Amino acid sequence: MAYADKQMSSSRVTAIVVVALIHALLGYAFVTGLAYNVVKQVAKDLKTFNVEEPPPPEEEPPPPPPDQPQTPPPVVAPPPLVRMPSPAPPVIAQPIAPPVQITPTAPPAPPAPPAPPPPPRKVETARAKANLASYVSNDDYPSSAIRAGESGTTGFRLEIGANGRVTDCSVTSSSGSSSLDSTTCRLMKSRARFTPARDSSGNPTTDTTTGRIRWVLPED
Repeated sequence: MAYADKQMSSSRVTAIVVVALIHALLGYAFVTGLAYNVVKQVAKDLKTFNVEEPPPPEEEPPPPPPDQPQTPPPVVAPPPLVRMPSPAPPVIAQPIAPPVQITPTAPPAPPAPPAPPPPPRKVETARAKANLASYVSNDDYPSSAIRAGESGTTGFRLEIGANGRVTDCSVTSSSGSSSLDSTTCRLMKSRARFTPARDSSGNPTTDTTTGRIRWVLPED
């Protein structure tokens, strides 16, 4: 509204100034004796115009009185949210790595023991101190063999220790009578004596020997 008043006042001031200039020119013309035609021509060229006042601005409607309650707009409930179930993530099968097989490492084999020194060479064999048949007499004939009429020859093998005594006896050929065979080995182990064998160092050592005993039924 103040802008419109300002514009209107400027237009009026301009019109007043123009009119004053015209009157001043007319007066100057009359004073200086200008011709009437000049005055007339100036009056013809003068353009008059009407100054129109701008329309007044539209006034805003007054606000409602403060004591009058204002009806709030109706509250519209928002539509319900529809939750779409999220799709389950795809199951990716993981490759199963084969189990790692650990092969146990065998411990290193222990070093082989050193080879035993070779036994001393036997330079002298065992010798019986008497004929092996002399260790058996008719009194040693088993009574069971006499009653059964058993006789024959028993071959045997003797193991002789370093002390010259028989440590073992085995039958190499049977007489046909178990009684005569067992009696032969029993008598050799208990009665036979030997001079032990000797090795290259002169020390007594073990030895073996063989023999035969012929059993003949005693006469009455």
